[in-house]
Amino acid sequence: MAKEEKELAVIERSDTEHLKISISEYNGKSYLNMRIFFTNDGGSTWIPTKKGVTFTPDQIEILRDAVDDAMKEFMAQE
Repeated sequence: MAKEEKELAVIERSDTEHLKISISEYNGKSYLNMRIFFTNDGGSTWIPTKKGVTFTPDQIEILRDAVDDAMKEFMAQE
């Protein structure tokens, strides 16, 4: 039986579009998912789009390092 999806964060991109970050399981393996969701009913229902990316656990460290590097770049610009 698959584990229930665990939502980690939601980033609002607009009134009708959100980026949802979650952990889920598929075929017995865990993944980090980042997917765009949209609504057309004022936010009552959020529907996943095909726009997204999935990371395996061993790829998360690469992602974290890239985000850390981006943060350093942005801080240096201030």
